[in-house]
Amino acid sequence: MKFTLSWLKSHLQTDASLPHITDTLTQIGLELESVANPGAALASFRVAQVIEAVQHPNADRLRACRVDTGDDIVSVVCGAPNARTGMKAVFAAPGAFIPGTGITLKVGEIRGVQSAGMLLSVREMGLGDDHAGIIELPADAPVGLSYPAYAGLDDPVIEIGVTPNRGDCFSVRGVARDLAAAGLGSLKPFAPAVILPLFDGGPRWDIAFPEACPWIIGRGIRGVKNSPSPKWLQDRLTFIGLRPINALVDITNFFTFDLGRPLHVFDVAKLSGDVLTLRRGRGETLRALNGKDYVVDAEDCAICDAAGVQSIAGVIGGEATGCDETTTRVFVECALFDPVRVAQTGRRHQIVSDARQRFERGIDPALMPDAIQAATALILQLCGGEPGAVTEAGAEPAWQRDASMRFARIAAFGGSDISADAAVASLQRLGFAERRRDADRLTVAVPSWRNDIAMPIALDQSPALDPAKAAAAAEGCAAIEAESDLIEEVLRLRGLDAVAPVSLPRESPVPPATLTPRQQRTAVARRTLAAGGLMECVTFSFMARADAERFGPTPEALRLINPIAADLDQLRPTPLATLALAAGRNAARGYADVALFEIGPAFDIDAPDGQKLVAAGLRSGSTPRTWLAAQRPVGAMDAKRDLWPLLDAVGAPREALQVTTDVPGFLHPGRSGMVRQGPKTVLGYFGEIHPKLLASLGLPAPMVVFELNLDAVADPKRRKKAAPDLAAFQPVRRDFAFLVDASVAADAVLRAARGAERGLITSVCLFDLYESDKMANGKKSLGVEATFQPRERTLTDAEIEAACQKVVAAVAKATGATLR
Repeated sequence: MKFTLSWLKSHLQTDASLPHITDTLTQIGLELESVANPGAALASFRVAQVIEAVQHPNADRLRACRVDTGDDIVSVVCGAPNARTGMKAVFAAPGAFIPGTGITLKVGEIRGVQSAGMLLSVREMGLGDDHAGIIELPADAPVGLSYPAYAGLDDPVIEIGVTPNRGDCFSVRGVARDLAAAGLGSLKPFAPAVILPLFDGGPRWDIAFPEACPWIIGRGIRGVKNSPSPKWLQDRLTFIGLRPINALVDITNFFTFDLGRPLHVFDVAKLSGDVLTLRRGRGETLRALNGKDYVVDAEDCAICDAAGVQSIAGVIGGEATGCDETTTRVFVECALFDPVRVAQTGRRHQIVSDARQRFERGIDPALMPDAIQAATALILQLCGGEPGAVTEAGAEPAWQRDASMRFARIAAFGGSDISADAAVASLQRLGFAERRRDADRLTVAVPSWRNDIAMPIALDQSPALDPAKAAAAAEGCAAIEAESDLIEEVLRLRGLDAVAPVSLPRESPVPPATLTPRQQRTAVARRTLAAGGLMECVTFSFMARADAERFGPTPEALRLINPIAADLDQLRPTPLATLALAAGRNAARGYADVALFEIGPAFDIDAPDGQKLVAAGLRSGSTPRTWLAAQRPVGAMDAKRDLWPLLDAVGAPREALQVTTDVPGFLHPGRSGMVRQGPKTVLGYFGEIHPKLLASLGLPAPMVVFELNLDAVADPKRRKKAAPDLAAFQPVRRDFAFLVDASVAADAVLRAARGAERGLITSVCLFDLYESDKMANGKKSLGVEATFQPRERTLTDAEIEAACQKVVAAVAKATGATLR
């Protein structure tokens, strides 16, 4: 929110200095963003008079001028066609910086004539785009006076940050009201006189969408002359970053910022029929005032005449009925629109306007009659004309409500010792009217402009919820929130910096862990993958839908309505999709051998909150060249070699894991595996990306990947740390060579062997795989080492042999294996 100091003082009677005002703004919660003085860069410029302007002796388009600067008479060479004897202009002396050109003036000689300064144009001063000639000042402009002081450019521009709940402070009067309540002066009265109508007739209102617009007022004015605005109005708009257009439009923009009351003016001659209807859109296309076309659908509230939609209510007006220099009869609209519907419409159409900004935060419903009178008065003052009768539809909503506060809560919640009388006085200065006051409690009437206090709370309704209980719960929540709002008002008027800081109580002298176990697991996963030689990436969570659907489901619910680019319209089903595209971009630049990983979201409508946290990795090209092993293309086992240490690091129980072949469709079906913990829990997968997919995306082959769903890994159980359980007896290791069918997975053999003697066998591992054409057709040999760890005594040979037989029997039963 921007405004100038003089604009603020048009509502606030105060002698406070600018630093005092800006400091107070921050203290009462309207945080100061900046203070700018537009005249600071022009401080060295002076009003001057051209005593003589003659043709340059050596240049056809230049004039040699003698200029009275107030201190001296200097020679200036000027190329402006309007430079002439006797005119008043703006002069810059040598050494002055010119904002529009970025140069610093020096005394020079132009075609043999000395030039000791410069006569300035609007563009050279940085005040606009006009460069047709130098600025011409009125004849009574005092020579030698600072130009910013003469032109009123030394008016500081104040910008504050307004929190979304303070819709009343998106107006200069609202800010002035807060400052007056804080003790910086008094708020000037605002009571516009009622202007009686001189004619009847004109457009009438019809509300067919009362949920979006409960009340609307309008007034016709005929015989207006729509010329440029006076300088004071143009300056106020220009200083806050708005472009003056014409008097009628500038007046509506002025009241948007002055009172926080958006208005709109229709050119009556461009309307069809004599009724303006507020209704739902029907798919019509509107060319708006910003020159863009919008399709107005049934969720939008539209202002329509007999020809169709002429405005998107509360957001932006239409170009077809806008006011220009030919306008002679206007209809002023002053409406109350539903904040939620305005916000949804603006977001849906991606329209950010000053009107939307105020309507979606809630405006003062009781201000409308006064606003229409004030706007009428200013239009008549600047444009002339005759006022018509005020027409309206709907009715003023019942905004009146009370809020209560317990005095003891000021100290309990705010930590400030403020007396009951001081608290009551603070609220009264803000416009709250006292309803009832007891020894421990105050009840006040909330003013119409404070939409953020004591508003009704709507709770979700359920068929199983008693309506009476729901209403009571909503009323209780509203009362608690309203009390907190009143306490905040009392505290901030005293100054938020006066609230003493209080440290949170410590539950233990030892600070608790900063990270949760899940957050710690994410950090461990990141370090493990980086230690494995993979480089971390952070890629977009969205991609082209055509590419995303190759890596998994792409439901419509995960499609972006407002993508940042046309080819980034779908939330990714897995980070592997964006990692694969990143690897492709590296390969296109000559880096085909990459190892990447990312820990980020994968989007799935069946997952909690629609997404899951996964750790994904990718390798492409060939393995590194070393003296230990020959270089080779990466394979599925390289991806498994990355995944298995990651599983150990995050605490997945390796003994309970199994690998199945039901892999996602984008993986090679014969060179991939799905990692499960039990029959239902899927932890992740690894393997090669299908060659057809690589070819269709133009990606380098081979490319192997892995993914671990970190959310699916069970949280570690919290156990008391105990001394390590070190056995006192020597372990016994035995090797087995099992002959099995080639289709039997080694994991099945290991699980069967491990389960043969759970109390005795501590580990089982595969140490050999032998396949040869000399073996029986369709057979392979698996070498398995089992470790037997006795706990109570040393095992005898007979006990060892019996345990080995149990292993053989268990593996034979589970897989049909025989001992070689």
